[in-house]
Amino acid sequence: MGESNNNGDSQGNYTRSSSLRPAGVLKSTLSGRSTPRASPSFRRLNSSRTPRRDDRFGFSASQLFRSNRVVYWLLLITLWTYGAFYVQSRWAHSNDQEKLIGFGNGEDNELLASEQKSRRELISDEIFLQVKNETNDSLVGNWRHVMHNTSVDFSSKGIVHSLQSLTTRKRTKRAGRVSRGKTQRKQKIVEENRIQNLEVLEEKIPKSNATYGLLVGPFGSIEDSILEWSPEKRTGTCDRNDLFARLVWSRNFVLVLHELSMTGAPLSMLELATELLSCGATVQAVVLSKKGGLMSELARRKIKVLDDKAEHSFKAAMKADLVIAGSAVCSSWIEQYLVHFPPGSNQIAWWIMENRHEYFDRSKLVLNRVKMLIFLSELQLKQWLSWCEEEKIKLNTQTSLIPLSVNDELAFVAGIACSLNTPALNPEKMLEKQRILRNAVRQEMGLSDNDMLVMALSSINAAKGQLLLLESAHLIIEEQTSQTDAGTKIVIGTEQDKSSLAQKLRLRGLLENQARKQTSGGQNLSYKSRLHRKDQRTEHTISINRKETIESVASHADRKIKSVPELHRQNPKILIGSVGSKSNKVLYVKEMLRFLSQHASLSKSVLWTPATTRVASLYSAADVYVINSQGIGETFGRVTIEAMAFGLPVLGTDAGGTKEIVERNVTGLLHPAGKQGNKVLAENLRFLLENPVARREMGARGREKVEKMYLKRHMYKIFFEVLFKCMRIK
Repeated sequence: MGESNNNGDSQGNYTRSSSLRPAGVLKSTLSGRSTPRASPSFRRLNSSRTPRRDDRFGFSASQLFRSNRVVYWLLLITLWTYGAFYVQSRWAHSNDQEKLIGFGNGEDNELLASEQKSRRELISDEIFLQVKNETNDSLVGNWRHVMHNTSVDFSSKGIVHSLQSLTTRKRTKRAGRVSRGKTQRKQKIVEENRIQNLEVLEEKIPKSNATYGLLVGPFGSIEDSILEWSPEKRTGTCDRNDLFARLVWSRNFVLVLHELSMTGAPLSMLELATELLSCGATVQAVVLSKKGGLMSELARRKIKVLDDKAEHSFKAAMKADLVIAGSAVCSSWIEQYLVHFPPGSNQIAWWIMENRHEYFDRSKLVLNRVKMLIFLSELQLKQWLSWCEEEKIKLNTQTSLIPLSVNDELAFVAGIACSLNTPALNPEKMLEKQRILRNAVRQEMGLSDNDMLVMALSSINAAKGQLLLLESAHLIIEEQTSQTDAGTKIVIGTEQDKSSLAQKLRLRGLLENQARKQTSGGQNLSYKSRLHRKDQRTEHTISINRKETIESVASHADRKIKSVPELHRQNPKILIGSVGSKSNKVLYVKEMLRFLSQHASLSKSVLWTPATTRVASLYSAADVYVINSQGIGETFGRVTIEAMAFGLPVLGTDAGGTKEIVERNVTGLLHPAGKQGNKVLAENLRFLLENPVARREMGARGREKVEKMYLKRHMYKIFFEVLFKCMRIK
């Protein structure tokens, strides 16, 4: 009993002391080895559910929740506020306000996306600062009071009113911008419809032999089978050790193309993009007009084309190391880009490839707003400078000259050493394959060894002068026809002389036979003597007539040699391209077809070929190339150096960049532009027609000039210097 009471007292004392004694005293009193393991005190002290542990952790967790509850509520209010503002801003900015979270017209929102995003971020930052300040106040004062004030302020009028005031300030300006954007889009649609209507005109001319007479090519399949190589198999032509490759590696370029026709400027920009990609650069293309047939070629070469030529292209240009515009037509895009981003003028290189005053007129306002102006020839640069002086424009922009070059694909087929050569396909081997290709293509065209194929590849319009070429060819063919008729008459007269001589010889044989029959042993001497004298006179007469006849035939033969070429003379054949090009002028094509319909003899000598990038087979089959550009002449003439690379003599106008390339009587012949040049062009054609040796010599000299001046390595050596001046070297 005593023990039990003591235990009870000790247990009761423990219970009372736990509420009065400090924790340290309790621990020191009840802890230690003297406490029996079976005692209730020991079990309660070592239990996991002791009051000490429960007080320590349970009280601190609830206190932590109560102390951070304000933060949780303010965070929730902030998120709710941002969501409400987001819905309200969409409501205010949407064109279709029936949809609370709708985006309205996609095109309008695309134009204002960046502006709306920046405005939302600005206002959300202001709201966040407001809530943050209230949070700081709540940490000092009563948090319940702050919660009440904050909820009332948000629910009543504070934040909503501020949002409405911020969104309504610029509503008038935004509406004006949207209306102007819609007007510009309508004008753009009208312009695109007008361009499409013009493009449909070319489709009215059927691409068939019934329209053009004889339509040949393209010969891509023949090229692939004979050369055992095609451009699709190329893996890049960049020389990684070259300075150009080191400069452009890992750089970002934006190239602006005015169209995708198979003409000089788009093809040059296409090859530049290919070279940049093969050297490790990033290339994006902005195409202002997608008419033409080069879109598939861009896709094959993995050149990225930006879908938008306004907003997206401007953003890409802002991030680029350099923007290269490849035509004077790009002036409108350059002007819009500089309005959008004025500092971008220091990163634009403008490669102008036109040389007509109409292109200068549309470009003159932007000439001084780019980093550098690049021209193709010295005469083109002088011409543009003279136009600037006439318009009283002081040109402060740097200028440079970058002549075009023969790409590696054509140089490879022409047998010129380039980056595509391999031990199995060296230049000597490619020359042999080119001769086989020439024979195969000419056979496909229906040409013989006596036909001299005169080729002119370009867009068909008055500036290229194809109709004048046909008029010059008509003069030669008419002259040949008249000479052939005269030669036929001479041959007929010669045959008549030969027949009269045969009759006289046959008469002599008859007289001799008659004399033998009449002669007998009983005839007297007087008769024999008379017959002998008669035979002598007949023989003398026949000999005289034979001599006269031979002299007459010889004189006729001399006249025939002087008036008619020899039996193996060359016949002119004219090959005109490019049929179906989007740059062709339909009315001009119809005028050419009308001219051919009026001259049947010329029509039989004219061939047509469609627009194509596979031109190596055409150059291989040709004998002479004609560049008959009118006006102030060709800007440079990319086709001129390509023809020279294949060993063709060039007949060109004495104007523009052509006379910088073609040396008179060395690599070709020159003639004046216009109608007055028709007779000179006809004489030059006749000279090459009658002198195959001179033709081959001029072609060989032209090929040597290309190897010295107009290969790819020559152009990109100059390009390196220009890019080094234009790019922002980091």
